[in-house]
Amino acid sequence: MAFKGSIAPISPALAHQMTGVSWRPGCPVPLRDLRVVTVTHRGFEGRDRIGRVIVHRDVAARILGTLRRLYVDDFPIRRMVPIDAYGGNDFRSIEADNTSAFNCRFVDGTTRYSEHAYGRAIDVNPIENPYVTRSGATSHPASRPYLRRTRFRPGMAVEGHALVRAFDGIGWGWGGRWSGVKDYQHFSARGR
Repeated sequence: MAFKGSIAPISPALAHQMTGVSWRPGCPVPLRDLRVVTVTHRGFEGRDRIGRVIVHRDVAARILGTLRRLYVDDFPIRRMVPIDAYGGNDFRSIEADNTSAFNCRFVDGTTRYSEHAYGRAIDVNPIENPYVTRSGATSHPASRPYLRRTRFRPGMAVEGHALVRAFDGIGWGWGGRWSGVKDYQHFSARGR
């Protein structure tokens, strides 16, 4: 299968599915400003799959281009479904190794909206690319083998490799470059 990609507004059915789950009144971005990016992506088994992420309309074309580049580079993505499939719960989405973008939520432990709440951040292969605390721990047992980043394995975000290069190409920041905590899965327009 060749790469296919599209960008579409949030349909009434999807708006209904998202409301009260990943989006609610009071979120910093109205549903009309979000877009569904649907793409062909490589699975870890080497087969093509269809995935979807929800992002802000002003970054949708760049995300589509980035996902096209990852497809051409044969970069594998485990799964890519809107976080509503996991009840809007980041922990459950991570446990499923799901690549996701929009989720109207705060940065953990704060009352400040995450870049995900603006539709300008994406978490890619979160098991292979864990959030790592200052003490070097992760909350997800399946991610423990990926705490050591020196041996490259499929799906990993590593400096100079396909995933990081693709997001560098659109000027997005990477959580793997943060000091202290590392959020290897996280790419965002503002770099945080």
